[in-house]
Amino acid sequence: MTMSFLRIFIAAIVLFFSMSWLDAQDTGAYKARVAALEKEMAIIDRQLSDNASKSRSLLSDLTLIRKRISNRKELINAADRQIRVYSDGIYSAQKQINRLEERIDTLSEHYGRLVRSAYKNRDAKIWYMYILASENLGQAFRRYGYFKNLSREINEQAVRIEEARAELEAEKERLQQLRKETEQVRGQRARELASLQADERRAENTVSTLKRDRRKYERQLAEKKKQVDALNREIKRLVAAAMKGSEDKSGDRPVDYKLASEFSKNRGKLPWPANGPVVDGFGQRYHPVFTKIKLPFNNGIDIALSPGTSVNAVFDGVVKQIVVMPGYNICILVQHGNYFSFYCKLQTAAVKAGDKVKTGQKMGTVDTINGETKLHFQIWQDQSPQDPELWLRKK
Repeated sequence: MTMSFLRIFIAAIVLFFSMSWLDAQDTGAYKARVAALEKEMAIIDRQLSDNASKSRSLLSDLTLIRKRISNRKELINAADRQIRVYSDGIYSAQKQINRLEERIDTLSEHYGRLVRSAYKNRDAKIWYMYILASENLGQAFRRYGYFKNLSREINEQAVRIEEARAELEAEKERLQQLRKETEQVRGQRARELASLQADERRAENTVSTLKRDRRKYERQLAEKKKQVDALNREIKRLVAAAMKGSEDKSGDRPVDYKLASEFSKNRGKLPWPANGPVVDGFGQRYHPVFTKIKLPFNNGIDIALSPGTSVNAVFDGVVKQIVVMPGYNICILVQHGNYFSFYCKLQTAAVKAGDKVKTGQKMGTVDTINGETKLHFQIWQDQSPQDPELWLRKK
């Protein structure tokens, strides 16, 4: 085996195992994302089904349905990507099988020649006579070496053939498994597509219902706006009071800036206060049906959760205030230097004002209000609301 051939062979082996590792990594990421999306949809399904008999906003239903539609579309796209990964793997496996079959044919042909040569020279007397008939000592050594190595070469060639056959069988099993998993993903994709179409029909029906009674839902929206405005005013007041309370008589502000610095360094890395789908994002949004109507500006995010889910602190801090607000029940304000996190729509509080809390510590449990089980969560820097999704780690 020449050095150039050896280098090519080693490179091919490295590439093959690298591709197998990447395929496994892609498959693992796909399965993890599917599990996360299905967990989110289970929460949404429970809210839509368990509370169907309760009085609730059709706008909230529409928001949940559209979030589920979004998740299903992501699942379908993920399935398409995974099918492409499997298709590449199947193509690679088939090429490897073809190469191995060619190699086995070549090895078998060489093995046959060796066996035939050994058969022709099977009589030891003929070997000795052939060696003794050498013209010189060098030729005698060469002939002796040939007969000595012939048996070893036959055995080694047999081992090579068996190894190649074992590798071929393993590759065939891999190919079969890839085809099986591809069919499973195709089946999952077909089910998600059917569910997506059903969700889209349900969304259309909800939109039609909303359009039939616009005035009713405008009144509901006006009431919601009052609650949101009241909450935002109260948060602003609480934050201002917390900042003012940090001042001493000399006017200095002994705010824990070390803690604030640590908080700011964790932008994009903070743990989620609870695991669930974000159904209402930060900022200005418009009504999904009456598109010219502005919805109340959202200073935070709303996370759909299962009833009784624990809500946890996103960072070390001090509980500054616990208040009860119409439409939001228990709300907890935690100070992190000149940053604040706000946890709302809680049924119970596991802390009290003045408590020092640690990252991940339980703050309370989420409440179900008007059939909706959602956590309302905000982050502020001084008196400016921040988009929490920019601070929380990516899912």
